[in-house]
Amino acid sequence: MEQTDLLRIAVETLARLGIPYALVGSFASGAWGESRFTQDIDILVDLQDTHVALLCGAFPAPEYYVSEAAAHEAALRRSQFNVIHPASGNKIDFMIAAPGSWSTAQLQRCRRLPLFKDLEVNVAAPEDVILGKLVYYREGGSEKHLRDIAGILKISGFEVDGEYIAQFAAQLGVADIWQAVLERVDKG
Repeated sequence: MEQTDLLRIAVETLARLGIPYALVGSFASGAWGESRFTQDIDILVDLQDTHVALLCGAFPAPEYYVSEAAAHEAALRRSQFNVIHPASGNKIDFMIAAPGSWSTAQLQRCRRLPLFKDLEVNVAAPEDVILGKLVYYREGGSEKHLRDIAGILKISGFEVDGEYIAQFAAQLGVADIWQAVLERVDKG
């Protein structure tokens, strides 16, 4: 199974179950910037505990591996769990949005994009993808996140709300990284 096939199954399932979601991470940065290979699919969801069994049931064993107990725990703690397709090694990380947080804002601000010929997908706004990449960079130091940001600014820079990014970058503790990225982009 290709990653795009798994992505399609996930977003169709979320839509069918009425679970608010936004594609984030590298797939989202590829939608707004330059595509690159990624090891997993990151999806932000507003998952209530009452929907956990339905969502997990949409990924049945043995074709998929998902721990319903881990998903219930993630829903309660507002953390994350994953679904794995063992035959291909592809994985979805479902990240649970916390109420009243930046993650909730991402869900409200997402945009529908035609990632498939016949299917539009909720994708985090470019500003939120940039903020997520800044947080990932702070946590792991991987340059790939900075390259993703540069790609978004190169392709979709005219759409990016710098004030929004600056506001949330300060709240998320990544304002210094955002300023360094802007300086790097200005130097070209």
